[in-house]
Amino acid sequence: MKYSRLDAKDHAREHMRGIWAACLNPFTPDDALNETGLRANIRHWVDDLNIQGLFIAGKQGEFFSMSLDERKRNFEIAVDECNGAAGTIMSASDQNFDTVVELARHAQNCGADYVVVHAPVLHFVTHQDDILFNYYKALCERVEIGIAMWSHPDSGYLMSPQLCVRIAELPNIVAIKYSVPRAMYAELTRLAGDKIHVSTASEVDWLDNIEELGWQLYLCSSPPYQLQSKVDQRMNDYTRLAFDGQFEQARKIRDSLDPVRDAFRRTKPADKPQAHGKYWQDLLGQVGGPVRAPMLNLTEAEKDATRAAFEACGLQV
Repeated sequence: MKYSRLDAKDHAREHMRGIWAACLNPFTPDDALNETGLRANIRHWVDDLNIQGLFIAGKQGEFFSMSLDERKRNFEIAVDECNGAAGTIMSASDQNFDTVVELARHAQNCGADYVVVHAPVLHFVTHQDDILFNYYKALCERVEIGIAMWSHPDSGYLMSPQLCVRIAELPNIVAIKYSVPRAMYAELTRLAGDKIHVSTASEVDWLDNIEELGWQLYLCSSPPYQLQSKVDQRMNDYTRLAFDGQFEQARKIRDSLDPVRDAFRRTKPADKPQAHGKYWQDLLGQVGGPVRAPMLNLTEAEKDATRAAFEACGLQV
């Protein structure tokens, strides 16, 4: 560990900055984790695209279809390949609390920088606040590593800004991926001050959140490696300009990506997000490959439509 539990907030405030991407996991045709492909993707993301941090084994990475040993191996590969050149945040999310603790401890022991843990599904509960505070408190007491909360509608509820601020008082809570309406994450940003990083996955709002909310962290989804290539890094460009306060120029570059965003969005089947993202990676020269059950792969017609939109969107490769 690079820091202690009591130093976690200060460490994250200094080092957990910039663009962090949520990683899709490549699998082989016979359904194994494609370790060679994953390593190649990480090298490209870090060395060529200058992504500052990687979110490993989350929903994008199909953690729900992976064994516990595979998830741990996923952590180890990412730490090994990043080797300090980029940060790592490992998804320890699971409905079973013992599994969350086991994964968080493995992340801590293998050299990861942080873990992210989404709020659990709570069946038959209409008042969650005390339960959720105790959930994160129990986790914080069992590990040293910095923890990012994650609230999203999949849990069946959204954590309020007031609850998030309460949890943020715990010493090793360092961030939140807050998948909520903008008014909610803006309120949390105001209430939280410098206790935690507040972020959300929307790339199209990233620039506005830097300018209007003072955000320093994009945490995170797949646009950093889907909207960019080694020779076309407009997301990096507009982020750098925004951090320098050159917002008018940054907006022009951000808006120039609209055709790419549109091509990606209109060809993505609602029930095949990972498969579509992986095929887009293939078109970019990354390692995509198939998804695992229960997720669905693209049909040939869907691939044709995606390829045509990709070739016409103006993204240079």
